[in-house]
Amino acid sequence: MPFVKVVKNKAYHKRYQVKLRRRREGKTDYKARRALIIQDKNKYNTPKYRFVVRFTNKDVICQVIYSKMVGDIVIASAYAHELKEYGLTCGLTNWAAAYCTGLLCARRMLKSIGLDEHYVGCEEPDGEEYHVEPEEDAPRPFTCFLDTGLVRTSTGARVFGAMRGACDGGLDIPHKAKRFAGYDRDLKELDTDMLREYIYGGHVSDHMTMLMEEDEEAYNTIYAGYIKAGLEPEGMEEFYQGVHEKIRENPDRVVVAKKEGCEKRWRPAKRTHAQRAARVAQKKAYFAAKLAQGDDSDDDESEEEESDEE
Repeated sequence: MPFVKVVKNKAYHKRYQVKLRRRREGKTDYKARRALIIQDKNKYNTPKYRFVVRFTNKDVICQVIYSKMVGDIVIASAYAHELKEYGLTCGLTNWAAAYCTGLLCARRMLKSIGLDEHYVGCEEPDGEEYHVEPEEDAPRPFTCFLDTGLVRTSTGARVFGAMRGACDGGLDIPHKAKRFAGYDRDLKELDTDMLREYIYGGHVSDHMTMLMEEDEEAYNTIYAGYIKAGLEPEGMEEFYQGVHEKIRENPDRVVVAKKEGCEKRWRPAKRTHAQRAARVAQKKAYFAAKLAQGDDSDDDESEEEESDEE
């Protein structure tokens, strides 16, 4: 019988270290996180800001975050479902919606720190490469770094749409144009016309036009939300331009009033000392009445027995 070397012996198990929980769950790339949050000691505890972009099935999340020992601190955030307040009620997870969400987060962040008037950004994006430049006699632009999480950073990915929206909104995010939609890797050039189409939803309007001509049933199914909102392929660019203008006019968060009504409780409220004493007195009175009622019934039964014997 050949000799089999035991690899996972006692020494192996004694030295085995379990990976971090979010690494085991596949939620956090700690190697990338370390590179994004580590800061030189000569910065004297200056925060290192990140522009975090995450996608769900029905939403886009953009946040400006910095890290502390106790955890991450969010100082500004924007969500795609907030775009309904600006007229965008459908297609909340596509490239153009990601751009709008990044633009909203950037304008909201700069307004909170008083830099929205100094750094307006690119008000009419045309697809050309844009970087925020510091102004004279003004504070430096707000700098942060893109945090893509675990999403695949392929050319044309929506995460870069959100980043482009934040850059056009006035945030200084170091980047190159290699991952924008329309970049040709062989020619090493950026097709600005294609990128402009993506910003204003041109790729969506092209697909809508194609389905209208080839498969009307699929068009009515896939773009039911657009049809309900009255959006047509011809007016897509003007519509997104209007959404961008509304975001720049008022990027503040809309506070939703709480509904009136009692708060749900899954367990009864804790009684006070007076309530507990009253409950004990009530129980004593109840049992005393029961005992008195029992004695009266016993006397009645004895009287009935005596009458029967007579």
